[in-house]
Amino acid sequence: MVQVARIGSGASSNRRPFNVENVSAWAFGAIPPPMLVLMGVISLQVGAAFAKQLFTMAGATGVVALRLLFAALILLAVWRPSLRMDRKTLAVVASYGAVLAAMNVCIYLSFERIPLGAAVTIEFLGPLAVAVIGSRRKLDVVWAVLAGAGVVLLARVEGGLDWVGVAFALAAGALWASYILISAKLGSRTSGGSGLALGMAFGALVAAPLGIAEAGTALLHPAVLIAGFVVALMSSVVPYSLELEALRRMPPRVFGVLMSLEPAVAALAGLLLLGEALGAWQWVAIACVVIASVGSVGTTKPGPTDTGAN
Repeated sequence: MVQVARIGSGASSNRRPFNVENVSAWAFGAIPPPMLVLMGVISLQVGAAFAKQLFTMAGATGVVALRLLFAALILLAVWRPSLRMDRKTLAVVASYGAVLAAMNVCIYLSFERIPLGAAVTIEFLGPLAVAVIGSRRKLDVVWAVLAGAGVVLLARVEGGLDWVGVAFALAAGALWASYILISAKLGSRTSGGSGLALGMAFGALVAAPLGIAEAGTALLHPAVLIAGFVVALMSSVVPYSLELEALRRMPPRVFGVLMSLEPAVAALAGLLLLGEALGAWQWVAIACVVIASVGSVGTTKPGPTDTGAN
């Protein structure tokens, strides 16, 4: 664990050290874990809506570059990770960062073309596919069919959606599935938030050339920099921190059910903050994907380690 401060050199040996984990536990300890997850989901999707408003100033890839850059700087300052690692760990960190950057670029390019709620709903097929493919239950076929029907309905009804935007959302979903698998490897080869910080930094390096090519010197405008910092906080630092604390205190299965609300929250954020009104059948389509995700996760039998807080 990374020490960020120590109070008094003569402190009692029984006193808990003042570090990142203890500070977060103190700050979030009074908040129920389900509320932490919901706060994280809301922060992420409100941040996405705010980011979309910046596209006219810095472009989609420019906003991604700023988001990853500021998130990396904050995480590096907090965790102060060591750069000493073996080649396999370096490969995992680099893969994590590359997938993270590509996933964000794809979903932001999707945001440019289709409503926020529609893009996130289609992207959500990625983690849902990981859950379904990893299961051998016949019931999961039902959830997969329901989710697929929801996405088809979403893309085709009431004027349909821009197919390029749909393609970018599908690509983001595939990358999200890869991200889940790589995250497990990252967690096994690094400790604390050091892997996340280094991976985020590598992702920023990957996204930077794309952002610079699209936005150029606009990325240096004070208003754009401030907005990019806010996006990084709302879309990366805050939700990751809240989710990490929630996972320490609740079963992963319950966490997954709550995260399934993300498409609906994204649709509401798009409606309230961007004026992206969806038709009745599009809301039905989003509901199909949410129900499929909740059903897939919620009907899974707890494993021997699914017992609650770690």
